[in-house]
This record gives sequence, C-alpha cells and structure tokens, in this order.
Amino acid sequence: MDLAYFAEWANLLIRWLHLITGIAWIGTSFYFIGLDNQLEPPRDGNPRVKGEQWSIHGGGFYHKQKYLVAPERLPEKLHWFKWEAYWTWISGFSLFVLIYWANASTYLVDPAVLDMPAWAAVLASAALLVGGWVVYDLLCRSKLGEDEGKLSIAMVVLLVVAAFVACHLFSGRGAFLQVGAMTGTIMVANVAMVIIPGQRKMVEAMRAGQEPDPKYGRWGKQRSVHNTYLTLPVLFLMISTHYPMTFGSAWNWVVLLAIALAGALVRQYFVLRQLGRANLAYPAVAAVVVVALVFALRPAPRAGLASAEVPAMAEVQAITAARCATCHAANPTFEGIAAAPKGVHLDNPQQIRRWAQSMRQQLENEAMPPGNVTEMTPEERARLLAWVAAGAPAR
Repeated sequence: MDLAYFAEWANLLIRWLHLITGIAWIGTSFYFIGLDNQLEPPRDGNPRVKGEQWSIHGGGFYHKQKYLVAPERLPEKLHWFKWEAYWTWISGFSLFVLIYWANASTYLVDPAVLDMPAWAAVLASAALLVGGWVVYDLLCRSKLGEDEGKLSIAMVVLLVVAAFVACHLFSGRGAFLQVGAMTGTIMVANVAMVIIPGQRKMVEAMRAGQEPDPKYGRWGKQRSVHNTYLTLPVLFLMISTHYPMTFGSAWNWVVLLAIALAGALVRQYFVLRQLGRANLAYPAVAAVVVVALVFALRPAPRAGLASAEVPAMAEVQAITAARCATCHAANPTFEGIAAAPKGVHLDNPQQIRRWAQSMRQQLENEAMPPGNVTEMTPEERARLLAWVAAGAPAR
C-alpha cells in the first residue's frame, strides 16, 4: 500500500475543503461586518432596532434589521453561522498535521535555525497554538478588554512575540505557517468559545421569557471585529509558503509583521469605506510597506558569481541528482513524497534546463532543499547558481 500516494490525495482533498469552507467563513464575516457598518436608523422608530438596511442582489430586494439586544419574540427559525468557521479550522489543522507535523523534520525543523528533534518541534508547535489563544483570551477578558486602544496594542505585542519566537524555533516556511495556524486558531476559538456560547445564552434567556444580557452581544461584536482584521494577514500566511523570498529572509519575522500590518491597513480602509469615511492613507501606507519589502528583500549579488567558473552540465546533473531529484523526479525516492512537488522534474538535462530560473529563486533564498535535508553544500549551491547565471548552458 503506497501511503505517500494516498497522503497526496488527502492533502489535495483537505486543502480543497479548507478553501471552500474558508471562502464561506470569510464571505459571511465580511458580509456581516459590512452590514453592521452600513446600518441606517430605523424608519419606523422601533426603539428595539439599532439599524436597518435595504439592499438589492441577485434580482431581489432585501430588508435587514439589527436589534439593540433582541427582538420582542424569538422567531421560529433562527439561522446560525458557525460551521463555516469550524470546518475551516478542522480542515486547516488537519492539513497542518498532515504536512508539518507528520513531516516535521523536513518542513518544521531547520538545523540552521535550531537543531531539534521532530517530536520537540511538534510539541513546541502545539504549545504555541494553545498558548496563543490562552494569552489572547486572557487579554480580552482582562481590564484591557474594556479599552480597545490598549487591547489593540497588547494584541500587536502578542503577534510580534509570536512571530519572533516562531521564526527562531522553526524553518522560515514552518514559522509562517505556525503563526498563521495560531492566528486561525484564535479566530475560530473566538467563534466557538465566545460568540456562539454568548448567542446561545441570549436565545436561552428569551426562551425563558427574560431579557438577554447585552454583554454577550458586546463580547461577540468585539471578537468578530478582531477576526475581520486578522483575516487578510492570515490569508497571506497561508499562501506564503510558495514565496521563499518572504520566509527565507534572515529578517523573516519582520517581513511577517510588515505584511500583517499591510493586510490590516487594507482591511481598515474597507471598514471605513463602509462607514462612509474612506481614507486612502491606509492603502497608501500598505502599498509603501509592500514596495519597501520588494526592494529590501532583493537578493544581494553573490560575489564573483559573474566571473565564476561555469560547471559542465554533467556536474550540474550530478548535484541535482544527489540534492534535488530525490523529490523532484518522476519516481521520487524521498520518504513521504509520492509525486514531484509542483510537478517539477529534474531527472535529465532537458528538464533541469527548463526549470533553471525557478531553481535560481529557490537556491538564492536557500529555501530548497527544505531544511537542507539533503545536505547541499554552499559550494554546490554556488556552482548551480553560476551555471544558471551563465544562461544554463547545455554543455
């Protein structure tokens, strides 16, 4: 039984589920945040109604109202929004376990960062997932939770600490996914541990003929707002593994924070736009941050590369066969790899030349081999880069 092959299918199907449920959750979250921000005073003067909105979509008109606390009577049918969030986390965590915990020595551990056994990396990863939520939740429930300004500063400090610690424990790739998984865990825990329980208590109070406690609405709103600002940074972290120029930087934890800041600023622009107070300063600052990163992360020219001796194709093929083709081959020999990642085959000179420019990016950022599991030497890396810089000659 080829476990690696079935693991690839599990990877694909869980990733697909993660995308589907993530889109559903983010879409619902963005919709209700936008709805809240665009409510107008009720025209009928109902004192229980906070605001209302008329809209048109899909060829039909909609009339929506939000109550200050609750309506006079509980409706027979009440729609809940929770499973989108739950299944996004379930699928994302399953994917994280399948790839990063099951192959911790390859994707989570980088001896150049911290040489530790795979089991220790998994334990550290789990501790950060749980610890991130515990610290965040305690902050929200403390006196800081009553002051959004101070709470926001505390949350930024928490993110800075998490990014710094993760990037000094794990490989760059693993660290970015770790922070993304931790943030995603905080977001879904907000739903499962605060928003939904509070809503249940409000419904139970109404069924008992009592007025619901408005504090549950306040707490739910607070956590929902936090989630909306975390969404764009988390989306970046989920796709960051495809771009080694970000996680491969020596200052990768600063890059992570800068991109997170840019994402939050973009989200702030849309929130203010929905409130009728659009301010282009926010996306402008985000653009400056991103452009600054683009230039700051440009690989420094390797000394002597242009004048270095260009290795023969036979030597290039020998290096790639030993250091790269264990995974990037029609029939990979590396344990746990059933198919060449991204379909990149380096079995013969024609294929090696075809992927030369892609190899250059991975080699310059030292993202490949991941964690340098095949022990590519600096000299071998320099030889391959010299060959690519010379135009990847066939001889």
